[in-house]
Amino acid sequence: MRAALWLLALFGVAVAAALFAGNNQGTVTLYWPPYRIDLSLNLVVLLLVGGFVTVYAALRALAALLELPHQARRWRVQQKERAMHAALLDALTHMLGGRFIRSRKAAVAALSQENALATAGEAVPHGRQLRALAHMIAAEASHALQDSATRESHLQDALQEAPLRGTVNEQEMREGAQMRAARWSLDDRDANAALDRLAALPQGAARRTLSLRIKLKATRLARQTQEALDTARLLGKHRAFSPAAAQSIVRGLAIELINSAHDTAQLQQTWMSLESSERSMPELAIHAAQRLAALGGDATQVRAWLLPVWDRMVDLPDALAEHHALKLVRALEAGLDDLDAPWLARIESAYQGNPRDARLQYLAGMACLKRQLWGKAQQLLTQAAQQLGDSSLRASAWRHLAELAEKRGDDGAAAEAWKKAALGR
Repeated sequence: MRAALWLLALFGVAVAAALFAGNNQGTVTLYWPPYRIDLSLNLVVLLLVGGFVTVYAALRALAALLELPHQARRWRVQQKERAMHAALLDALTHMLGGRFIRSRKAAVAALSQENALATAGEAVPHGRQLRALAHMIAAEASHALQDSATRESHLQDALQEAPLRGTVNEQEMREGAQMRAARWSLDDRDANAALDRLAALPQGAARRTLSLRIKLKATRLARQTQEALDTARLLGKHRAFSPAAAQSIVRGLAIELINSAHDTAQLQQTWMSLESSERSMPELAIHAAQRLAALGGDATQVRAWLLPVWDRMVDLPDALAEHHALKLVRALEAGLDDLDAPWLARIESAYQGNPRDARLQYLAGMACLKRQLWGKAQQLLTQAAQQLGDSSLRASAWRHLAELAEKRGDDGAAAEAWKKAALGR
């Protein structure tokens, strides 16, 4: 369509020119005493157009001739810039490929070429960012080569090229350099230095997933369990881990925090500092209760921490893992000496509601044994010993049956029970 319009326009110009020049009788007379020159108007127009074209072409040719030195200079600068960027790309490529010595040499070469351009008055607009990036590549390569002195030198140069109050790109470069430096300190097993570098980050950068991951590792290395737990919670909220992984990390840190308590008051304070979702974890509740019992805490408080887990096991037997249920039974068994009436009622009610559960049979039998109900204890423990899947609980049941047989004077039954207790079957 465009070509057709141009063709129509060309025809229009040709027709207009033909109409103008075909019947044009005009003349132009030039007087140069004593001469007189008569020229056709068409010829004058052609001469004017030709003269304009000639002068314009001459001026353009002269400008191109005078521009040649500037073009040559721009070409040389462009070649130097291309060589500089090629060296930077080579440095990055070699670093990714594990050729750290070549990577550092290429980064230093890029810095030298950029410095030469700046000295010649042809500094690139993004020179500061390029220098900071080249220094960081050289520092990364030096870290891989375990050259700490060179690494720190390039790091400081990179931080100087990326001021704190610079442009947005310069601030991003500085924050990235600080994060990498924290990671290097973590690789050197210097957790305090890593935490100091992270503390120098702005608040927004400090809450990024990358910095939080580094902080989690640094706090765990520095044995700052509470800080590590808070960081793990933030990472879980940021979806940095899968839900199962986040729960596992939080659970491990919470257990470590519980183990660090040295008295009951500190343990109770630690337990209350946990979130409600964490206190509802069966493994945490059981572990905290066992730790409280080991520190000589109140047995009532121990059973209060175990109550939510007990209710879960009774209401939904399949919802609680087998090893957690066994730990719960052992924790309750350890406090049967001073078991109160409500808990005795709970155990009896749970056993009556699910009489096929060998773990509840065992626990009810041990409760009867502590209350000197020998006959009922023997009946429950005998049934439990034949059904229990856990060897330690089964051996414990046979051992108590052997002691009951000895009290009755039944040496044969006692010997058989001791034998099964020793064999664990």
